Order: sequence, then C-alpha cells, then structure tokens
Amino acid sequence: MSKKDLKLYLASLKKKQLEEQIIDLYERFNEVKTFYNFVFKPNEQKLLDEAKFKILKEYFPANNRKPKMRRSVAQNLIKHFIQLGVDNYIIAELMLYNIEIAQQYTQNKTINQASFYKSMLTSFEQAIYFINEHAMNNEFYPKIIKIINTSKAQNWMNFEAFHSSLILSKNS
Repeated sequence: MSKKDLKLYLASLKKKQLEEQIIDLYERFNEVKTFYNFVFKPNEQKLLDEAKFKILKEYFPANNRKPKMRRSVAQNLIKHFIQLGVDNYIIAELMLYNIEIAQQYTQNKTINQASFYKSMLTSFEQAIYFINEHAMNNEFYPKIIKIINTSKAQNWMNFEAFHSSLILSKNS
C-alpha cells in the first residue's frame, strides 16, 4: 500500500475506528509500543544506559562466557536511536562508547582478526562523520583523540587510519 492510499484509508475512518487500530498496533508490535513509550516518556538516559549495557555484554559477558564482539549489536542500537529521534549528542556518545569498550577489551586480549579492526575503523569513521554533521566536534574532540591514542598504544594494525580519518574529517 502506498503512503497516499494509506492516507486516504485513514481519512475514511472515524475517530473511534482509528483509535482502535492504533491500540491494536500498540498491543501487537513491540516497535509501536517502544515508539509511543518514548514519545510520551522520553527517558533518553535510561535508553542510553540500557544500550551501553548491551554493548558491554558483547565484550564482557556474564558468567565467563565467550565474548561475541558483534559490531552489529551497536549498529542496530544506533539505528534504533536515530529512528526514535533520540538527541544527537546521545547518539554520538553511544557511537564512541562502542569503540571505547572494544578498546577496553583489546587492552588485555589480542585479536588477530583484521576484520575486527576494520569494523572498528568503520564505526569510528561513521562516528566522526555524524559528529561533524551535527557540529559537535568541540564536545567530543577529547574522546576522539583518546580513541586515536589508544589505538596507537595498543598497536592496532590500522591505528594510522584512525588518525587519518580525523584529518580527513577536518578537511571536509
């Protein structure tokens, strides 16, 4: 169904019918429930804390389980925050937190998979772009520099690319 057809259909409904459909959607789909809960009670800090905990569990799971280190978990959370309309500052905070936790993990454990470092660089580049796009450079510059310095201190195989990403972002 196209957006135009949907608008025509919704316009044909009486207020009571429309309310019933929205309640039905709210009860059936978690995404709708999450959206309305956020719209009416936008507790962004709670959302951020929950997201940070999920990312933390990827690298430091409970009960001595093997870490999964999935970048997709953080990417899905970031995408979800953008869809909800969470404040850009909080989104940027989450983007950088993902990299910081990965660096905390690699502080004690060496990872020999190039794909891990490549994915962290991609996350870093996306964070830099997002921060530049929303003019938050001053607020996040210290964290960005710390990430770059940590990647060098830990001898990440692509640490030079982290520094280059910052330089390229300043020139664009």
